[in-house]
Amino acid sequence: MELKWLEDFLSLARTGSFSRSAVERHVTQPAFGRRIRALEGWLGVPLIDRSTYPTALPPEGQLFRETAQETVRLLYEGRAALRARTRPAARAVSVAALHTLALTVFPGWYREIEARTGPLGSRLLPGDFHACVQALAEGSHDLLLTYHHPGVPIPLDPAAFPHRVIGRDRLVPVHRPGPAQADLPGLGYPADSFLGRVVAQSAEPMPAAHVNENAMAEALKFMALAGHGLAWLPESLVTRELAEGSLVASGSGTALEIRLYRNAARRHPALDAVWQAAHALASEGG
Repeated sequence: MELKWLEDFLSLARTGSFSRSAVERHVTQPAFGRRIRALEGWLGVPLIDRSTYPTALPPEGQLFRETAQETVRLLYEGRAALRARTRPAARAVSVAALHTLALTVFPGWYREIEARTGPLGSRLLPGDFHACVQALAEGSHDLLLTYHHPGVPIPLDPAAFPHRVIGRDRLVPVHRPGPAQADLPGLGYPADSFLGRVVAQSAEPMPAAHVNENAMAEALKFMALAGHGLAWLPESLVTRELAEGSLVASGSGTALEIRLYRNAARRHPALDAVWQAAHALASEGG
């Protein structure tokens, strides 16, 4: 049993809607439904009456709602108490970052941050878009480092999760030197992933030779280098390969912002210092 299942159930009990709760919990509706079914399977009883709209709780669901609320409350209170006892004296921030940005942007950017703040500890979670947004929204991390494209909205309340634009990148179609783009099969991301949705708006449909199901651009980069087809990759990830000629670009690509989001409910001196330094860096960069 997972804590997020309990939080999913409590959200559904409150909204009465699978679709609204999926948005609230930053997952797709099918994934949200699977998690509710997993909780019911673990308990061995149905918690939701799916024959009505809005969805209702049968007696078992109503009874378990109180248990879930108390369990979630106690777990978070216990976590907060333990963290308060074991928190290191050194200042530190926690950052959830897309895999690519964790590799290409975070190291250099954080070095520039520390040049303004002094030494800071950091805890980095490289992950996919949904996992990183969830880490910020659920309060386990201070900051989110992500790409942004106007065609793929980020489901965060701007009042609760303000952001700064800290850089720019491009998503470019690249392949190993050789055949023209029209003759190449595509190397793709899952359709519901962030980069998959950007590519769907930026490129003509093409036959897919390979779909990387974990949405890691780094894996598609090596498939492209091996000559398996054309991949849309962040330019920052293939700067060296483009300069050396081991990959070539077909077209100018599509622009991406690099954004830093903050959980406004989390406040501590290290986080405030990083946020102010990020603003100063972004202002200097124009």
